[in-house]
Amino acid sequence: MTQALRQLWRSVGFRLAFYYGLLVAITMLAALAIVYMQTVGVLQQRMVRQVAASMQQLMVRYDARGTDGVAGEISNALSDGRNSDNEIYLLTDRDGDKRAGNLDQMPSAAPDAGDGVHRRVVRAGQTVVAYIVIRHLPDGGQLVVGHDLRDQESIESLVASASAAAGIVAVLLLIGGTFVFRQELERSVGAVRRTAARIAAGELQERVAPSGQEDEFALLEHDINAMLDRIQSLMDGVRHVSNTIAHNLRTPLTRVLVRLRTVEEALQAKEGRDPEGPQGPHDHPQREAVATAIRELEELAVVFEKLLQIAEVEAGARRQQFAPVALHVIADDVAELYEAVAEARGIVLLREPADMAVALGDRDLLAGAAANLLDNALKYAGNAVEGGTGGTGGTGATVRIGTHTVDGRAQLFVQDNGPGIPAAEYERIGVRFHRLDRSTPGHGLGLASVQAVVALHGGRLQFADARPGLRACIDLPMADD
Repeated sequence: MTQALRQLWRSVGFRLAFYYGLLVAITMLAALAIVYMQTVGVLQQRMVRQVAASMQQLMVRYDARGTDGVAGEISNALSDGRNSDNEIYLLTDRDGDKRAGNLDQMPSAAPDAGDGVHRRVVRAGQTVVAYIVIRHLPDGGQLVVGHDLRDQESIESLVASASAAAGIVAVLLLIGGTFVFRQELERSVGAVRRTAARIAAGELQERVAPSGQEDEFALLEHDINAMLDRIQSLMDGVRHVSNTIAHNLRTPLTRVLVRLRTVEEALQAKEGRDPEGPQGPHDHPQREAVATAIRELEELAVVFEKLLQIAEVEAGARRQQFAPVALHVIADDVAELYEAVAEARGIVLLREPADMAVALGDRDLLAGAAANLLDNALKYAGNAVEGGTGGTGGTGATVRIGTHTVDGRAQLFVQDNGPGIPAAEYERIGVRFHRLDRSTPGHGLGLASVQAVVALHGGRLQFADARPGLRACIDLPMADD
């Protein structure tokens, strides 16, 4: 539950909607509080004025006609039908005996300073809360004037209940408005995010679907589509240049190789007809130069093919061919293919673990990526034991290729017991033409090709220290059943 709330709070749309709704709720509650305070305040002020006016009127009557006049005035006030249910009166003589009024007894501990207080009083046998003012009369008696607070408390309770209900409605509107606002924002931004995800996966023809609105998000969608059109135009231009290079360079390169091989064959034939001539290729400078040129041109052709393959993979041109692929079968085939190579180098090649692992992808591309990882491992395996240069193998050299599933993901890994790679170099693995050991044969394109293939499949190429050696893992989403 806590994780879900944290994930929800990470949403910018949710936070904006929450802050806005909270501001609206605070404003509404503040307005309700003002209404409540004003309503209660007006009622209290009105009551205080009425009690003060009644007390003043009775004191005037006392000055004019004494205690009898006050008693008569109280009787008239309680019998005139105006606010009789709320009015409170009590007149006592100097001995404390009741002369007039509707209170059963004198309230206790009431001040005689003209200030009103709230007290519990007994009225017609019933205890009620009242606002009262008590005056001591010159003749020793006491006069009590007050107001029953039951009606006022009912009104205050009604206003408080209405305010509480309005507050609950405000909170519900806050919660509902937050989710509605977030969904609306997600709907507008989600189309952009989904399009960006598909483009990142290689579907460069995707565009943000127009919403049909004329708001800020519609302008953003238009600008993003214009940017994507420009990017695709540039990508098409680069692809056109690549195709042109492929046609304009590969063909002359092939012709040069054919002619050099023809020259090499001619030199071999001439050497065979001249028994007194040079006895080997190192004794024939021309043949040695031709052989060297052929090797270098063949390596250049390999580099050229790898670069074109990486460009094709990064363009996502083969994604439409994806299907469920058994990584464990690929690992079996690659291990069998390199078994003789490992044996010739004195390296123990292990196929473990051999658990089933099925991913969605292109079998040929994934097989090539696995072969690249295994080829790299065979170059470095055992170097930590022997301390030699790359590709020497040696006693104790071991390479392991395994497959398994972890947390719903299919993994194919290759692990060697060579010198490994410094942790600082992990970020540079897969950079084109980058090689840690220049003495090891290669062009620095193998891992770059693997990186491109794994990225095309929406996976991760992970490296870890195997102590000794290096563990390279292709981590892919599992194929749906």
